[in-house]
Amino acid sequence: MNSSNDSLAMQRITKLVDENSFMEIGSLVTARNTDFNLADTDTPSDGVITGHGLVDGNLVFVYSQNAAVLNGTIGEMHAKKIAGLYDLAMKTGAPVIGLIDSAGLRLQEATDALNAFGEIYKKQTLASGVIPQITAVFGTCGGGLALFPALTDFTFMEEKKAKLFVNAPNALAGNEISKCDTSSAAFQSEEAGIVDFVGDEAAVLGQIRDLVCMLPSNNEDDNSFVECTDDLNRAEASLANCVGDTSIALSTIADDNAFVEVKAAYAKEMVTGFMKLNGITVGAVANRCEVYNDEGEKTASFDAALSPAGCDKAAEFVSFCDAFNIPVLTLTNVNGFTADKCSEKKIAKAAARLTYAFADATVPKVNVIIGKAYGSAYVAMNSKAIGADMTYCWPDAEIGTMDAKLAAKIICDGQGADAVNECAKEYAYLQTSAVSAAKRGYVDAIIEPADTRKHVIGAFEMLFTKREDRPAKKHGTV
Repeated sequence: MNSSNDSLAMQRITKLVDENSFMEIGSLVTARNTDFNLADTDTPSDGVITGHGLVDGNLVFVYSQNAAVLNGTIGEMHAKKIAGLYDLAMKTGAPVIGLIDSAGLRLQEATDALNAFGEIYKKQTLASGVIPQITAVFGTCGGGLALFPALTDFTFMEEKKAKLFVNAPNALAGNEISKCDTSSAAFQSEEAGIVDFVGDEAAVLGQIRDLVCMLPSNNEDDNSFVECTDDLNRAEASLANCVGDTSIALSTIADDNAFVEVKAAYAKEMVTGFMKLNGITVGAVANRCEVYNDEGEKTASFDAALSPAGCDKAAEFVSFCDAFNIPVLTLTNVNGFTADKCSEKKIAKAAARLTYAFADATVPKVNVIIGKAYGSAYVAMNSKAIGADMTYCWPDAEIGTMDAKLAAKIICDGQGADAVNECAKEYAYLQTSAVSAAKRGYVDAIIEPADTRKHVIGAFEMLFTKREDRPAKKHGTV
């Protein structure tokens, strides 16, 4: 029996891919298990539609779970179809997009269903770093099924009906869904940091298309570029005012001002996302201390400090970029690490993870210091010391161990206010100024904020053929 063309699962696929491009695979597959009267149950496509199509001309493989068939539960044949799709995607070097709407494990198949979960986990693991994996949650995604999005690169979630959880909210001691809906899109995007994008169904499908067009098809694809019609030398005087909200700064620098932010709702003090520079996809990481809405109103503010969540968010993103040969641009404005008891439990490990991600990455790396760059936090943010290929800074940038006035108070302790003030001026000139860093070779050039776009484009063009080796090893341990 062919999958119904009017099923919700098929409708989602049709809206996602280019018109008339989807070709279904395995439409005649049904459940093989006969226990608990399954033989008498109609199971078209065993509850999952699989196949391939095009997104803006780019080949993608898609599976979409059909909740109308046994609640979209995963059994033996359901999993074999998804596993087979992964095999084809790996052979052809194309992304896999999973549209989740499932009650989870199929109880009628029990151990077969458990094995089915394991088979998909393994395929996702083998595909990691080879082809992009995208998951979109439209219905229920609970229990062991919650590992599916966690094992993929990017997760989208419908904002109202979708549920993502390992344990249901009411199963958590001291909690109930009315207190805190831990399965909601808001919680999973803002608190858990699993979900990258949230929106209604139409918005989610549109965002997936935008993301696919930004990404290479696989880890050997060097053709993820488009013709650039934007002025490569475009000067932007407004950039000098974007030190606080670097999401706006990145949009300003990008071709046609198009910046796709990932995990925008999580750890807002760190910005991660994709942009085009001269038509080439570039990953961007930037500290942020202010957030402005579309109306220009400030909606949030933070200390210019690295947080554990921000470090983890950025480290994961840099690792993805490195795996898929995507150059990395950083905008640095950081004065240290967050200082509170909760952060202290995690900040050392998280900052180490971020440092490792930047130092281990062999893709072209460019750093622009736009504000303060103090202490070890600056070193962790793609400094030249850990491997940035080119480092620029704006004229008013400050680079050093700490604020000059604070340093002066320590150096001139007990010498009076005049001595401290004089020492602060001298310290600022000798140790924390952009010029002093440039004289020591830690900064390659001091640039005007308005000219940032042309300088970073020039740097990435120069670095296009970069090759860099690392010691042979199975993997790192950080």
